[in-house]
Amino acid sequence: MELEGARTLVVGAGGGVGAPLSRALVEAGARVVGTGRDPGSLDERVPGLEAVLALDLLDVTAARAAVDEAAERLGGLDVVVVASGIAGFGAVEELDDAVAEQLVAVDLLGPMTVCSAALAHLADPGQLVVLSAILADQPMAGMAAYSATKAGLSGFLQALRKEVRRRHVGVLDVRPPHMETGLADRAIAGEPPRMPAGYDVDAFVELVLRGMREDSSELVWDPREKGLVLR
Repeated sequence: MELEGARTLVVGAGGGVGAPLSRALVEAGARVVGTGRDPGSLDERVPGLEAVLALDLLDVTAARAAVDEAAERLGGLDVVVVASGIAGFGAVEELDDAVAEQLVAVDLLGPMTVCSAALAHLADPGQLVVLSAILADQPMAGMAAYSATKAGLSGFLQALRKEVRRRHVGVLDVRPPHMETGLADRAIAGEPPRMPAGYDVDAFVELVLRGMREDSSELVWDPREKGLVLR
């Protein structure tokens, strides 16, 4: 995918990963519309956005509307990036139903809805880039519900890739390890377990853009390489 001039929507553009990723896309010449729950701070965090839209993925109707509005403002979409998400921790026997519902809504149903809505606007060729997490491959105790949303999202993306292949729409499933973005400190429930040092965010963003340019299908942690690899 050529990023220069690419009409791009970034959902979660104000987040710990979404903001540096959005900045890198703008610097690469992409035309970027960003969404966030606090849109007032986005222009400062990501200079050069073509538009800023308010969006909370708890509202799937609003998610569809945001995709439609971004496509209208840009005259179509070449790339849609989903970089939003929330975290939740705790043992299964202590899992609160409301917490589980919120995790599923934001981390699974929300990205699914964005992808579904985007297909009506994506160009040929087009690209969907969705951040799940290493938990899709390596579920962890104390994160069962959180892990389940990531595994479900990764499965959704694998099936979607098969559906849109003939339309020349690429699907890049990004499953990063822990990064020091502050997401765990903003968890909606529980306390995060001790984690290893976070992966470097700038290095991660560089790999995501490389994967986009090379039309990769996955960016995943390879235990043998002890690092992120593109496939």
